[in-house]
Order: sequence, then C-alpha cells, then structure tokens
Amino acid sequence: MSTENIKQYTTEQAPAGYWIDAKGVLTPEHLIKPIDKLRDQLVGEIVERAISLNTALSEFKLAGFGDIAAFVDLSANDYGVNVGGKKGNVTLHTFDGRFKMQRAMQDRIAFDERIQAAKALIDACLADWTESARPEIKVIVSEAFATDKEGKINTQRVLGLRRYDIDDERWLRAMDAISEGVQVVGSRSYIRVYQRVGDSDQYQAIPLDIAGV
Repeated sequence: MSTENIKQYTTEQAPAGYWIDAKGVLTPEHLIKPIDKLRDQLVGEIVERAISLNTALSEFKLAGFGDIAAFVDLSANDYGVNVGGKKGNVTLHTFDGRFKMQRAMQDRIAFDERIQAAKALIDACLADWTESARPEIKVIVSEAFATDKEGKINTQRVLGLRRYDIDDERWLRAMDAISEGVQVVGSRSYIRVYQRVGDSDQYQAIPLDIAGV
C-alpha cells in the first residue's frame, strides 16, 4: 500500500515535507516508516468519526431533554398546572407499547467530614467485638470504607451499613453520622430507550454507549 499521499493528522504547523512528533520535533517525511504513517492515519480517521458521534450524541441528548420537558408540560397543561423544567424521572411509551423511553435523573452524593467520625465509632465497636463479632461483619465494614483508585469511598456500600440491626450506642451514633453527613454534590441526567422483546412484557435497552453496542 502506497503511503506517499498520506497527510499527517495534526493541528500543529509543520514545514512541507516534515512531520511533527509528540515532543514537537520535526522529522523529514521520507525518514518516517510506512507503518508509522498508516498508524497515524488509522488513529486520526477513527478519532474524527468518534468526535462526530460524540457531537451527535450530545445534540441528541440536548434535543431529547428539551422535547420530553415540553411534552411533560403539554400533558400537565391539560390539568391546569405547569411543572416546568427537567424535574424527576418519567417513562413514556409508544401507543402500541413496542418502544419506551425514560428520562432518568440521578443525584451524585458524597460524604462530608462526619464520615470520619462514623468510621472512628465503627472501629471502636469492632475493637470491642474482636472475639464475638462475626468475620463477615468485619469484611463488610472494611469493604464499605475502602477507597477506589481516586481515593473515593463507595457511597452505596457505606449507606448499606444502616441495614444492619446492631444495638450498640456507638454503632447507632455512627449510623446517624453517616445519614447526616450525606451531601448531594450534583446530578446526572440520562435518556434511556428500550424496545419490547417480542410479544412479552420485557424490554431490552437500545445501547447508546460504545461498550454496550
């Protein structure tokens, strides 16, 4: 395959007959191996298509939320109310039930400094329960407060500790600290679309993420 007419994918300016590398060094084009040129072309073309798809998905999401919000307001007007905005989750079906879509709103939560007090109280409990505590409880607590690669605690695991019926004053205070230390730090919004599976009452998601296709 000829690589003579392949142009470098770059936003940098380079003199004619030269390619520019990641460090800004100019390399005469005739010294660049054909496989390196083909790699540059492959990556550049796929990334360009990915950027176009990303733009299309962003436009789809923006337009979709606007259309859903307008429809919800239109439906509410039949009852003399104006709900306004993109508030709350909503599910809409086609008339024949073949398709449905959901507007999903999901809060992002985090813990404030009170999570440290909760951890100290729980550690005190575990220290006293060393001989009598079930090993499973220790593992569950350790996993709940484990951090990910970014140093963040899994909020759902910590909140899940409140399910346990443990009658220890320190544990109960720890659970209060967890509940009171939850802060909503933002929200994410999604549009999910589904197609009914045959004539069943089950629906299969139509993936909009590259991993799910």
